[in-house]
Amino acid sequence: MNIKVLCSSAVLSISLAALSMATFADTAKPTAVDKIDIKQYAGKWYEIAHLPMYFQRQCVSDTTAKYSLNANNTIQVINSCRNKSDQMDQSVGIAYPDNAGMSKLKVSFMPKALRWIPFTKGDYWVLRVDPDYKVALVGGPSNKYLWLLSRTPTIDEATYQSYLETAKQQGYDLSELIKTPHTSQ
Repeated sequence: MNIKVLCSSAVLSISLAALSMATFADTAKPTAVDKIDIKQYAGKWYEIAHLPMYFQRQCVSDTTAKYSLNANNTIQVINSCRNKSDQMDQSVGIAYPDNAGMSKLKVSFMPKALRWIPFTKGDYWVLRVDPDYKVALVGGPSNKYLWLLSRTPTIDEATYQSYLETAKQQGYDLSELIKTPHTSQ
């Protein structure tokens, strides 16, 4: 066989493999963990990083989420952040289980009287959580929203990179990822 043909064949194979990997990365879909212990998951989480989203456009720092279990198998959600005017904003919502393992939730921040309206609940999927429930990666069925959460305002770089790698494997484009600062106020 001719060396040019061999080289062309090798280049073609490498190109096809690269294209296949790029296509896989573009089509990878987020996958929630099978199950979480919702009692361990409840409590306060600090946002470490997130992909930009409309509802957080005013938030500049100190973003947290607090989850409390309700008697009716729902979860109260209180999201807080410091806004551009240096004031704390807060949104109170409710999360409904969307799978038996409680790793997929539907969340609504609409007033109680309007929660029955279709399309008013957002997806909240736990994509990864460490065994001690200290760090979690949250997204949904699309690659549109992503949050990296921790029980503390900061995490070490190795853990941060590990969770970002999980996000990339699930098809997230992290080019616009925003790290969330936390002040001592």
